[in-house]
Amino acid sequence: MFDVLPLDPTITIRAISSVADPDTCKFTVSQMVQPGGPFFFHARELAAGSPLAEQLFALSGVAHVLIVENVVTVGKNSVASWSALKSAIGTVIRAHLVTGVAAILAAPGAAGASGRTDAELRTVIQELLDVQVNRAIAAHGGKISIVDVKERNLSVTMSGGCQGCAASQLTLRRGFEVKVRRVAPEIVAIVDMTDHDAGKKPFYHTTG
Repeated sequence: MFDVLPLDPTITIRAISSVADPDTCKFTVSQMVQPGGPFFFHARELAAGSPLAEQLFALSGVAHVLIVENVVTVGKNSVASWSALKSAIGTVIRAHLVTGVAAILAAPGAAGASGRTDAELRTVIQELLDVQVNRAIAAHGGKISIVDVKERNLSVTMSGGCQGCAASQLTLRRGFEVKVRRVAPEIVAIVDMTDHDAGKKPFYHTTG
């Protein structure tokens, strides 16, 4: 689902809501916002020295900001509504671009402007698995393991009760992926490397 924000003579912005995570929206701009990236800000205080991020966090409801070239991805808190926030975000982006000031003034690696390495992303996601995800799916005998993180692509396998389970993709896409997008929005894709045909299919057996 997407809608096009009100047109500007020089700048157009397309807002695309995430199907997997309704609290995340991607704003694709018709011109460069900030070369390079990703620049990720998971808290307002980390945006110091990055004018566009500072202005976005000034909007009520903004929880995190990711800037990559001509794309600005914004996460909101669960109580905020996109109905007014989308338009406000578009206005902030347009107003900033008109100034000609760089969106990110702090050098990459400085506080807030986070170009995390694959190794750092792997550590963050492993912590997510250990603390939240695997504890939850262990009740069904399942487990998700990291195979690799390469160029911001995450490969995983599902084992135990999740291997071959008819609900495995629901667990992966509507559960695990949503959580990953919140702690590591830099991840480009999540690839399931599991050989589900080799699983024991503990749930949803079919009879014939």
